[in-house]
Amino acid sequence: MELLEQIWTQRFFLAAVILFCIGAFTLFFHPNLIKKIIGFDLMDGAIYLMLTSVGYVRGGAAPIVTDFSQSVSAAGYVNPIPSGLVLTGIVVSVSVTAFALALVVRIYKRYHTVYLDVIMAGMKKGAD
Repeated sequence: MELLEQIWTQRFFLAAVILFCIGAFTLFFHPNLIKKIIGFDLMDGAIYLMLTSVGYVRGGAAPIVTDFSQSVSAAGYVNPIPSGLVLTGIVVSVSVTAFALALVVRIYKRYHTVYLDVIMAGMKKGAD
């Protein structure tokens, strides 16, 4: 019973690991460039979920101190740094995804496919 309780408390971290593994598998083993981009986005989402779950404190409050006369313990507050990192990371990953999709459109216009093995064969043919 204790093992199930520990797994339940770490469920978001476990979900992040599973999502990261699915994304890595998609990124490394699918020849389709669009699927590779989707795998990369899954890995991004897994990292954001992991950072958010690390910074969460059950029953925690926002780190805003209004009464300075009392002694305040930092254990009862939610860490704001992972939230800021996640927001910054989302902005960066949307930009990288848009750029990658624009590159795939250009590659498709040149080679008429989004499969990496066909593109590599076309590049070797063009070099001869």
